[in-house]
Amino acid sequence: MSDFSILPNGDDSADEHDHQPRHPKPRKGTWLRRTLAVLAVVLLVIVGAGVLYAVTIERSVSKNIHRETNYMPAETPTAKGQSPRPQKPTEGPGSETLNYVLMGSDTRDPEAEQGRSDTLMVVHLNAERNQAYIVSFPRDMWVNIPGHGRAKINAAYSYGGPQLAVATLESLVNVRMDHLAVVDFGGFISLTKDLGGVTIHNDHAFSSHGYKFPTGNITISGDEALWFVRERHHLPNGDLDRAANQRKVVQAIVKKGLSGDTISDPRKFTAFVGGIAKYLTVDQSLTDSEIRKTALSLRLSSSNVHQLQAPIQGFGTSSDGQSIDVVDEAKLKELSKALKNDTMDKYLAKYPKG
Repeated sequence: MSDFSILPNGDDSADEHDHQPRHPKPRKGTWLRRTLAVLAVVLLVIVGAGVLYAVTIERSVSKNIHRETNYMPAETPTAKGQSPRPQKPTEGPGSETLNYVLMGSDTRDPEAEQGRSDTLMVVHLNAERNQAYIVSFPRDMWVNIPGHGRAKINAAYSYGGPQLAVATLESLVNVRMDHLAVVDFGGFISLTKDLGGVTIHNDHAFSSHGYKFPTGNITISGDEALWFVRERHHLPNGDLDRAANQRKVVQAIVKKGLSGDTISDPRKFTAFVGGIAKYLTVDQSLTDSEIRKTALSLRLSSSNVHQLQAPIQGFGTSSDGQSIDVVDEAKLKELSKALKNDTMDKYLAKYPKG
């Protein structure tokens, strides 16, 4: 018997009279070599500056980022009811993709549930590194938590910390997660102020804590942006709309951070990257060299960062009276296949919102 009910839902030719001695005319090959030598020096200066820039950025990350052991699930089951972790394909496009779990809670939000992950996303990089997909998992999704039975997905963190939260996601989508980043989400959103505000399109007009958010394109920063991503009670679809707003602001921060104005200003871009690192705690396998390798492989533009939501079919009530989001199992299987086979472009074309 079901344990929930569903509700719908970018020529030096000398004059012959000139008796002054003349310098021999340089041979073409000599001229060409000198020109190439000058160009080589210029290129070395440019590359040298680029390397220095890269080193500065890397130092900024290393200085600010935090790492923890035991963030990822064990390769073999450690608790009753858990299954071995999904294996990554060893060949084909799917073997070159990267999946990052982005998880966090706004510790300054009085409504955040202590001990539970308030924000849960998977950031998927395709094999060519020219497309990124941010998939959010609503915290009220009713799923199986390995070893604990069915519950809201955000409860996995309180039951078994980051390891169980990642294991729950892997079990849900049957796809290997490569790394985990736990984020101080409120601090991360505060980067909007450092960037001079970010612009997003707001679908639903609402007010929250003295701030008004009309429909259409709006520019937000600082505390205003924080309340924009915190609010759920005054939104028609509650936590689903809040998750959508969180994805929009994350995407806007990335877009502004990767803009020409930011990247062309070394100090500004270094501060931006360092600012992100400041609010991240990652698994120990996500080393500086791994971050550098991935960063150098990226061919992303801001328009190639896509946002969508894990599929649900409606809202319901659990057998113990909790309001829940019911998973759309058929669409979830398609999402799983797309993540595994590097065909998220086709999935997004079919389901623009997930």
